[in-house]
Amino acid sequence: MKPLVSTAELARHGDWRVFDCRHDLGNPALGEQQYARAHIPGALFAHLDRDLSAPKSGHNGRHPLPAPEVLAAWFGNRGVTRDDCVVAYDAGNGTMAARLWWTLRWLGHDAVAVLDGGYARWVEEDRPVTDRIARFAPAAYAAQPQVSQAVDASFVERHLGASDLLLLDARAAARFRGEAEPIDPVAGRIPGSKNRFCGENLAADGHFKSAQALRREFGALLGDRKPGEIVHYCGSGVAACHNALAMEIAGFPGSRVYVGSWSEWIADARRPRAKGPE
Repeated sequence: MKPLVSTAELARHGDWRVFDCRHDLGNPALGEQQYARAHIPGALFAHLDRDLSAPKSGHNGRHPLPAPEVLAAWFGNRGVTRDDCVVAYDAGNGTMAARLWWTLRWLGHDAVAVLDGGYARWVEEDRPVTDRIARFAPAAYAAQPQVSQAVDASFVERHLGASDLLLLDARAAARFRGEAEPIDPVAGRIPGSKNRFCGENLAADGHFKSAQALRREFGALLGDRKPGEIVHYCGSGVAACHNALAMEIAGFPGSRVYVGSWSEWIADARRPRAKGPE
């Protein structure tokens, strides 16, 4: 399954499992309210805070990664099996949907994709929506965690400045430079990182850029590096998944995500921080 599917492709495959990941960081209840009013037929809702994140401890970031057995049970309770093709969508740009995409990939489920253009594109094309919540019989979902796809804070600390690690920060440039920080209590970035704002993965019409365009752009960032030497981060491990998805679309599989990201990094005042231009 390709990492990105079109609305036309989804419409042709009524047997695909679909998850609605709409979410507003400033109003966490909004996505579920929108889902209750109307959603793509057959879609179930996945809440970023409640379903795709573990409880916060004050030291593990704003959207910690749940244990694999917890995630496996959540998907199994919604009837997902390892044989299913899964599609995630959000309001439009794919950032929230990419978190579910990456999470399932981390569980060892390769047949998962993001809907290009999301719910906004689906509605613009006058495709059917419903307020009916589909029901699926629970299944036993057997996770096969791909631990190499994620790194933790201690890994990043040990490899700061190492030639075999390139940190890519998916936040907007002003946050990366530490000029503005609307969410976390401390502004700045992890030292040595480079900026790749996840919004740059999209064309003006809200669709992802072509694989060729993304390959040129990420290829310029990678240089001679292998994709496995790239670790994505952001504020809380969500936008970072968008960059990981874009690299997959570009034909650069195997990059990794630091899920705790900046919000976890700054929880320990001993960890170094940087500001200003690269």
